[in-house]
Amino acid sequence: MKLYNEEFERVKSGRKTIEVRLFDEKRQRILVGDLITFLKLPNLEEQISVQVLELLKYKSFPDLAESIPMEDFGYPDNYEKDRFVEECYEIYSPEDERKFGVLGIRIKVML
Repeated sequence: MKLYNEEFERVKSGRKTIEVRLFDEKRQRILVGDLITFLKLPNLEEQISVQVLELLKYKSFPDLAESIPMEDFGYPDNYEKDRFVEECYEIYSPEDERKFGVLGIRIKVML
């Protein structure tokens, strides 16, 4: 999977313990215990491996944001949930959200 610089660095530092994706066909194959390699955009030259600890399925990004502390996404606890949801919609369309649902992937960096 690919991550933008800021998200990649939050995962790498261990501050971000949940990665958010659509629960599309590709993500439906993820299992607890799997290893995922994240590649840093734009050049994909840096990578980090994580282990999947838990899969958290939600109907929508607002549902996910209400259920999980912002700190788990690598943000300060007082980070606005509405802003987080808006950022998700900058990447994923509401149509795809309705079609697939949302997945929070609880991860642990593999050293």
